[in-house]
Amino acid sequence: MPPALSVLDLSPIPSGATAGDALRNTLDLGRHAEALGLRRYWLAEHHNAGGLACPAPEILIGQIAATTRTIRVGSGGIMLPNHAPLKVAETFRVLHALFPGRIDLGLGRAPGTDPRTAAALRRTRDAAGAEDFPEQLAELTRYLDDDGPPRAAMSGTIRAIPTNVPAPELWLLGSGDSGGAVLAAERGLGFAFAHYMNPEEAARVLRRYRETFVPSPRRREPWAILALGVICAESDAAASRLASSSELSMVWFRQGIRDRPLPSVEEALAYPYDEFEQALRVGSDAPLVLGGVGHVRARLTALVEESGADEIMVLTLVHDHAARKRSYELVAEALATA
Repeated sequence: MPPALSVLDLSPIPSGATAGDALRNTLDLGRHAEALGLRRYWLAEHHNAGGLACPAPEILIGQIAATTRTIRVGSGGIMLPNHAPLKVAETFRVLHALFPGRIDLGLGRAPGTDPRTAAALRRTRDAAGAEDFPEQLAELTRYLDDDGPPRAAMSGTIRAIPTNVPAPELWLLGSGDSGGAVLAAERGLGFAFAHYMNPEEAARVLRRYRETFVPSPRRREPWAILALGVICAESDAAASRLASSSELSMVWFRQGIRDRPLPSVEEALAYPYDEFEQALRVGSDAPLVLGGVGHVRARLTALVEESGADEIMVLTLVHDHAARKRSYELVAEALATA
């Protein structure tokens, strides 16, 4: 039985396009993912990065869910320290009331931005840490679970509205040590790990999650998602050519340059890397799964066997929207024939 396949989207803005174009690409990719029979579509939260159009996943969740019928839609994730738990609970109650049984709430501990921007979002100088994340999570789940009888004269506990709406599926995200995995296991939640950010730790962290999982009313069995950067094309050479765009974008990102759009293949291949930038290129050491169907099939199969993942969530950053859609088609083919 092959693992489930899903999408993670950062709504990258391609060079020569606008943020509106990027968001419309996201909506189109959501419909395409549903047509391919993919399991879920998650939207990321990033701030103060002009090359991405994804500061508000809760808005895109509603837009994608409204233009699809069956695919699960959610956040990958809401960066909980940036938000009041009450507001997150109310936002996702509204979404789940509109689209019952289809909404996922993935939660992260990182700011999704730089420390100064995090301080602006949280309105506090102590914005870099997330030491109180377990308490924030407990507060959020209390709001999501509180559907008691009507209160008299607005007395009693604060309640997230609308009431009488089932909680969305809850997930924790991780990209570093096993702390997030252990917390997800203790609370009986789903867990997703960002292999594209930390490939060395992925298998160990997912195994730790499975080993320590405690069943809960939300989830009786563990469910582990492995989030991967993947570019699949008709051949290995074609995939490598497409990847030149994301490679240059990552070189810029590592220098703190976040406001440039995703370059085209032609722009990336013609780019005059200086000596410092050459050192920032990851080349063959990149965690990206890259190649034709055969190579991608073999690599995904090995990663699933190593990590025990139940689901593969694919992030594909290429300039051409048609090529991005085709990549997901080929990844689905690779997994179906694994």
